[in-house]
Amino acid sequence: MPAVAADLLELLACPSCRSPLRDLACPTCRARYDAPNGIPRLRGPTDARSEAVRLFYASSPFPGYAPGESLSSLRARARRSEFARLLNEAIAPDALVLEMGCGTGQMSLFLASADRRVIAADLSRPSLELGADAARRFGLDQILFVETDLQMPGVRAAAFDVVYCSGVLHHTPDPRRSFAATSRLVRPGGFLVVGLYNAFARIPHGVRRTLSRLTGVDPTALDPVLQDRRSQPGRREAWLRDQYQHPEEHWHTLAEVKRWFRENDIAYLRSYPAALLSAPMREHLFSPIDDAWWVEELLVQASWTMKLSHEGGLFVVIGRRGVEPIVTGTQPKS
Repeated sequence: MPAVAADLLELLACPSCRSPLRDLACPTCRARYDAPNGIPRLRGPTDARSEAVRLFYASSPFPGYAPGESLSSLRARARRSEFARLLNEAIAPDALVLEMGCGTGQMSLFLASADRRVIAADLSRPSLELGADAARRFGLDQILFVETDLQMPGVRAAAFDVVYCSGVLHHTPDPRRSFAATSRLVRPGGFLVVGLYNAFARIPHGVRRTLSRLTGVDPTALDPVLQDRRSQPGRREAWLRDQYQHPEEHWHTLAEVKRWFRENDIAYLRSYPAALLSAPMREHLFSPIDDAWWVEELLVQASWTMKLSHEGGLFVVIGRRGVEPIVTGTQPKS
């Protein structure tokens, strides 16, 4: 395997029995695993619906790389996203980070800076190979790409300072169960960041998709992201497939996701965007903010129908494992 931080290899676990691995071998159940092209293959059997999703991304890795992509251009593009910039600022410079469902790895590569160590995990090997190849070209040795399923993750439980899982849970057969499996990977006091399709913000896309299917109109005429990517056919095709042809998709409300947090001993901190009619001017993603009245929460989500629809209707919910609810206005300990 290519040289990576030794402590990242120590975080790998047997997907079958959850025991820590030693040289990709399980001392408990005696299973052995390989690492083609330096990417550990820690994937157990999957159900038919999860397998359909895996094959979908295997045929069209998402989101893909622009021609001539460099580390500086990737990070510059990421910083243009307010959320990516705020997430990078919130994560400690020496944190141990897991991105579960990393796709082709752009966010993981962006976060792999300073003294952070990052594991980038996904079910699709072709996506991982693109990300691992980029890491090698960029000279990053503090990141490890791992092929695994979040339902049977090949990483240790309760080991990570930050677990980031965006655009993934809503593509699983049972998002609530998938959330529970993902939450177990966060260490006590660590942070969980999940991004999902919002039931309100996704409505405009649902309308576009329905119109395209009923009328045969090219989605490009209706979708601003496809219009922006006319000069990047590879990334344009990846968005088209992911947004209009995906075999598994679910939409969620903030109240529903808050219930998942409570069920799994995760203290809810906030959503992004904030579910408040009057949001703070300066946001720290890992600081709690006042909880919204349920009517206000619904009104804000209704406003996301326009505010978030241009990027597919994704919203983010952030929590902290195993701590008492934090009093608003206090800074969480690092």
